[in-house]
Amino acid sequence: MLGAIDASLALKYKKGNQLLFSRDSECLQDLMHLIGEQKHRTLVLWAFDCAQAPLTLFEIGHPLETRPRTALQTCQAWARGDVKMPVARKAILACHAVAKEHTDTVTGLLAHAIGQACSTVHVETHALGLVFYELSAIVYTQGLDGCQMAVEEKIKSYYDRLLYWQGEIEHFEGSWAPFLLDEHTENKEKVLQGTRRKSQTT
Repeated sequence: MLGAIDASLALKYKKGNQLLFSRDSECLQDLMHLIGEQKHRTLVLWAFDCAQAPLTLFEIGHPLETRPRTALQTCQAWARGDVKMPVARKAILACHAVAKEHTDTVTGLLAHAIGQACSTVHVETHALGLVFYELSAIVYTQGLDGCQMAVEEKIKSYYDRLLYWQGEIEHFEGSWAPFLLDEHTENKEKVLQGTRRKSQTT
């Protein structure tokens, strides 16, 4: 794997850009490909799993702020079919609103990461949003010179957890909303990746 901290990321960091990673990040190409090969339900379970780390960090700094946890719990209910999309959407928007209310960069990035994880229930392309925001939070927490190992370990953790859920999805005993059981539609992340490749070669 190429180094997670490349020249373009360093430039974004020095400019103070909030989001430091994207679909163009070389260090994320293997993970992106794996995400594109998954069932929607697999990505939902993976996103809920991975959201626990940014949620824990967020609540350490803001123990009285409940909107991110409420968003995650509401979207877990949405995935089960216990609530409808408008209820979940309201909770997700409230989670993202937390980021807008805080001037601290890391707080905002963590809230956005949780919100993106929640939105994975809606469409697969949000799964990488969790990655982009949480990795950016790691860089801003540890600094550009000290974050390399932590970023690489987190990317490996994403990959390993996705392989875990890929293997467990057919054994998962929880209930699902009907729209998540429809496997006739192609993974939207895979579609997006294909569209991007075509545009880059024309």
